[in-house]
This record gives sequence, structure tokens and C-alpha cells, in this order.
Amino acid sequence: MEDWRHGGFGLYLHWPFCQSKCPYCDFNSHVSAEIDQDQWRRAYLTEIDRLGGETGGRILQSVFFGGGTPSLMAPELVSAIMDRIRATWPMVNDAEVTLEANPSSIEAGRFAAFRQAGVTRISMGMQAMNDADLRRLGRLHTADEARRAFETARRIFDRVSFDLIYARQDQSLTDWRAELTEALALTVDHLSLYQLTIESGTAFADRLARGGLRGLPGEDLSVELYEATQELCDRAGMPAYEVSNHARPGAGSRHNMIYWRGGDYAGIGPGAHGRLTLGGTRWATEAPRSPGLWLAQVGAEGQGELPRSALSPLDHAEEYLLMSLRLSEGTDLGRLSRLYGERLALDRLAPLVELGLLHEPGTQLVTTERGRLVLNALLAEIAAALL
Repeated sequence: MEDWRHGGFGLYLHWPFCQSKCPYCDFNSHVSAEIDQDQWRRAYLTEIDRLGGETGGRILQSVFFGGGTPSLMAPELVSAIMDRIRATWPMVNDAEVTLEANPSSIEAGRFAAFRQAGVTRISMGMQAMNDADLRRLGRLHTADEARRAFETARRIFDRVSFDLIYARQDQSLTDWRAELTEALALTVDHLSLYQLTIESGTAFADRLARGGLRGLPGEDLSVELYEATQELCDRAGMPAYEVSNHARPGAGSRHNMIYWRGGDYAGIGPGAHGRLTLGGTRWATEAPRSPGLWLAQVGAEGQGELPRSALSPLDHAEEYLLMSLRLSEGTDLGRLSRLYGERLALDRLAPLVELGLLHEPGTQLVTTERGRLVLNALLAEIAAALL
């Protein structure tokens, strides 16, 4: 069995436009006064046809419209894309089709049309549940708008997720516990909870460098915020199945699980990445980040990719290790050994087990809750020990 089948096959489509650029965001998103959605439709369909020619016959498990703000897409565009996808790949009966949305009233009004187009799951960027923090985060919606949009989505879709950012400026532990408790009372089946990270190249990074962005939590408070997050979510029956993602049993994001379990996924759109196993080789794919350049390349060359890179067995093994250790289920050591091609020296992990960062390895390698607190440093230690 080809290794990618352990994770499955999905399709990611990137819509690169937003109404405004959030100051914390380092995603490939752009603000544009005019968007020719017919031109974008032609480009997306061209790319679906091309990638379908390489992977036709595979069973598609999930589609993810990410961004940017895909809820700014015309529902007719989403419908045309889904029609072409269904004509290109066989799909599982309960395929997950996720669309990321902002909770403004304008976009919420499109939810029924998105459902009609084939979307089965909404992932909503709520980010905070009070107006003061929403303004600090550069969000255009209000807390009341977000709650109303969520209720609209919940009436239309069986599966609705939303995101919150915590460890915000001047946020106390009491504040976060109250906010998360309210969020859990609203939640249907899935919640993504991210600690605020200051990424280079963002407006927040520039502000911090100039001595602004005061009131960010120190290390001790950050740990307390994380621990409170795990406690409250566990108590509500929404444990972390991945470092930042919480769900009721069986309600995890199927699309993101393809990434974390090392499956194959085709990436379409400006800056989109992919992993495709073709002819026994696993390829890393990437598209130009500029929307204009991507459109021009698809139009002129009939394809929107940069040159592909072949992953060596060691690259593949290390990538699977680093992604799967984010999951509560951990890493399948037998699979990792097959990818790596050598026997794994598990005895080299003993110090990490003794420190309480890893569970004792059996057939799976799994981080402890304490280990997930220092995951990035831990991943580097494990990769050095095993690979």
C-alpha cells in the first residue's frame, strides 16, 4: 500500500482576498477593490482539470476552501468549482467540504447558498467574543454579529467550527476562562484555539519592534492560559485531538487530519502547497503567492505551479513525524520505520520519557500534555534522536 493512503486524499483551494488585512496575520491574503470572479473561476477549473489528470481515480475525502476569506466568493463560483470537482474525482459519500468564513452579517447571508453549492462545514473566524479585543485584533465584525452569524450557520450546517485567539493583550486568566466557557456553550462539535503568536512581517511584529503591543502575557501566564484551555475543554467533552484543535469524539477536521496523518493533498490557488505521491515519489508542490502572477501563469501556461520538489525518504519520514506528533494519537512507529528505512533507536528517547514529555513508546509515539506545552523544542529533540 502506498504510504499516502494512511492519511487519505484531499483538495485545498486558496482564495487570497480579504476585506482588510488583520495585524496578526501572516497568511497569503490581499485586499483588492475589484475581483473578476469569472476569471478566477476559469483558473480554478483549469487547475482542477490538470491535477485531476494526474490523480484521477483517487477517492477524494475532503475539500477545503481556505484563505483569505473564502466567504467573499460568489456562491455561484463555489458551485461551479464543486461541480467540476465531482466530475473529476469520485468522492466518499460523506465528503467533508469546509469553507472558511468571517462572521459578518453580509457573509452570513450567503450561508444557505453555500450549502446549496455543496459546502457541508463552516469554519468561522470569530477570534474574540468582546468588541474591545476584536478591535485590537483588527477584526471588522462585532461580537453580536459573530454570535448571530454563528447561530445562522448552526441552523444551516450540521458541522460548524469557530476559531478563537487567546493570550491577547491584557487578557487575564479569569477573562479567558469566562470567554472560553461561553464559547463552549455555543460550540456544536469543533473549536480551534490558538495562542496569539507575533509573526515576522506582520503589523503586530512592526508594532512590537517599535515598543508597542503592550500587555502580552509572560511565560507563566501563557502556561496557565493553556492549562485552563485543556481543563475547560476536557470538562466539556471537547478534548484536544491536535495541539490547537478540540472536538467531540469523531468530529475532528477530516481535511486537516489528512495533513497531520501524512496523506496526499492537491493545492490550488496563489501560495497553495500540496503533497502528491506520483510514480512512487512524494512531491512537494507550491504555487506563486501573487494572485496576479498565479492568474497570469494559469492563463499563459495552463498550470499554476512552481517547479516541484521530490521528497527523499528521510524528508518524508521527518515530515510525517513532525506533523503526526501534533495529534493526540501520535506517530505510528512502524510506519515511520518503513519510511525511514532503518530501525529506530527508541532508547535515545528515554531522557524525554523521564522528563515527562513523552509517553513510553509502544506502537505509537505520543507526547504528554506537558510535552505539548514545549512542542516545537520537543519536536527538534525527537527528530535529532530518531533521524
